[in-house]
Amino acid sequence: MQIVEIALVVPAYLLGSVPTGYILGSLAGVDVRKSGSGNVGATNVARVLGKGRGALTLAVDVAKGWLAVFVALQLEVSLLCVALVGAAVFLGHLYSIFLRLQGGKGVATSYGVFLAAAPAATLVLCGIFAAIVLPSRIVSLGSIAAALAAPLVFLFFDEPPMLIAMAAFIAVMITWRHRSNIGRLVAGTEPRFR
Repeated sequence: MQIVEIALVVPAYLLGSVPTGYILGSLAGVDVRKSGSGNVGATNVARVLGKGRGALTLAVDVAKGWLAVFVALQLEVSLLCVALVGAAVFLGHLYSIFLRLQGGKGVATSYGVFLAAAPAATLVLCGIFAAIVLPSRIVSLGSIAAALAAPLVFLFFDEPPMLIAMAAFIAVMITWRHRSNIGRLVAGTEPRFR
């Protein structure tokens, strides 16, 4: 990798670190980390602040991931660099430098990353997510299923190995970040989104 390519990773992480849900909550006088599930992601923001702010959080978090990878692709850098940029913006959301390395679970940002890197595969993942969430109303279950399916769907669409590896890394991290949700799913106490 060239120095120019490596230099793209840091701005990607910083972009991912922008805590959309926390900012919107602060503007409303609410710390979303201390309300609902305590997460800064769109689902908790919607629960705490309403669907409008939840939708805005979702849109911005998706846009963060999409923009970072889109810019890397436009600069025609190596696929290794694209994968690292995707991982960096995703990790920025999980471990925000602006929130003392706290953050969300990365689902929306990962969709943005995937959408820029592999649009067709991402549409399939959105279908998997919807097929689970619409009847069950359990967002975490759909998120985990779509994340775990990502590397397989990327493989099915014959995406480059670097992008498949990125998808696998993101799948592992999303599953790890949902470990408390998995415990509640097993116990049957995971809240449903209404």
